[in-house]
Amino acid sequence: MTGSRVVALGHYQPAKTLTNGELAAMVDTSDEWISTRVGIRTRRVAGPDEPVDLLAAEAAAKALAQAGATAADVDLVLVATSTAIDRSPNMAARVAARLGMGSPAVMDLNVVCSGFTHALATADHAIRAGSATRALVIGADKMTEVTDWTDRTTCVLVGDGAGAAVVEAVPEGSELGIGPVLWGSVPEMGHAVRIEGTPPVFAQEGQSVYRWATTQLPPIARKVCERAGVTPEELAAVVLHQANLRIIEPVAHRIGAVNAVVARDVTESGNTSAASIPMALSKLVERGEVESGAPVLLFGFGGNLSYAGQVIRCP
Repeated sequence: MTGSRVVALGHYQPAKTLTNGELAAMVDTSDEWISTRVGIRTRRVAGPDEPVDLLAAEAAAKALAQAGATAADVDLVLVATSTAIDRSPNMAARVAARLGMGSPAVMDLNVVCSGFTHALATADHAIRAGSATRALVIGADKMTEVTDWTDRTTCVLVGDGAGAAVVEAVPEGSELGIGPVLWGSVPEMGHAVRIEGTPPVFAQEGQSVYRWATTQLPPIARKVCERAGVTPEELAAVVLHQANLRIIEPVAHRIGAVNAVVARDVTESGNTSAASIPMALSKLVERGEVESGAPVLLFGFGGNLSYAGQVIRCP
């Protein structure tokens, strides 16, 4: 095997919707302030009976159904999350148990908002190395559980959900579906996005993150395209971490993807951390906005001031 490809996607969100108007009754804010500052109109909130592994398993089951595969066909489960409260069993093991899998390798990755693109690269590397043939790669977070609902600078941002991809080995001679990853971090600025304490609480330095994302990330994203042998103009879609519409739109513009559909799921779902990229991509595919086989840039960024991106071929 020479590489891998994404063959199917799935997503899941809790039923409960929290609007800007409802938030304005809880904290000193308004629909106008939220819409203008971050571009979010609504977000989904998971209940106490909807843990992270349930969100992840629901998205994974939908992706498997789309792929025409069964749980028994999977030999690697990777869950990207930063909101797993328990240490063990990890989320991947719990997802495998919920889906009735056989004996897959199960691993969690905590790279916060860029977790899914890190996990997707890890699955691709495992398949290239011959350690796996079919992987479930999931981004799932319950950000509302680590939110200070009295802090209007953060509580207006967050939402809950999960997105999943089925990744399969590509036989030698076939077109690769996942391009080389470009990843890294800015460790000395890791404090800019935090989920710390007991109990853990999400906090960030919004202006620092905004400046870093809008100035430093566009040239890195262009290098991702270069590694994949694709120009920004050839991209059919750009799916950035759904952090804030005021970050997404200028970054997408500065990448130069003039012909691409730009995912803006943040307006409906809020910032769902590791879930945001696979969930947004799954919705684009479900709506038929990106053709099968078209090049799509995935680019995650955020916590740890880490980033990871790759160009994939749309399933």
